[in-house]
Amino acid sequence: MPIPNSDAGAADVIKNDAADRSSMPERRSGFRGWLDGVRSTRAGALTLKIVVGVIGALMVAGGLIMVPFPGPGWLVVFAGLAVLATEFHWAHKVLEFGKQTLHAWTEWYKRQGWTVRIIVLVVTVAAAAVIVYFGLLTLGIDVIEIAQRFI
Repeated sequence: MPIPNSDAGAADVIKNDAADRSSMPERRSGFRGWLDGVRSTRAGALTLKIVVGVIGALMVAGGLIMVPFPGPGWLVVFAGLAVLATEFHWAHKVLEFGKQTLHAWTEWYKRQGWTVRIIVLVVTVAAAAVIVYFGLLTLGIDVIEIAQRFI
């Protein structure tokens, strides 16, 4: 039955009936629905790829810079890859490889005895101390010299 005062006449009714019989899923809601809407146009899809690419690349680069320093360097790298993986298939593959490698290393580490665990801990702490020392030295702060004053 046509909708009164409608320029489309019965087209709205036919369209709704066809949509009810369709096997296609409904459009997603929330953030994913918004992303689907942005991706539905060529300009929107390209803009989204560029924005996601820039944000993800900055996160990965920043994380890689932070890796040698104490803190969440690898976490930021993985988060940047996760951002990139929303738009780029290669980033998804790299992220999966990284997760598998991290899991394999963690499982290997769990199987090791206390001797190996202590050696890994000592090497990690020593590397972090050397990095912090040279980082402070570039700022003109010599921690060893300061410590010798107190001895």
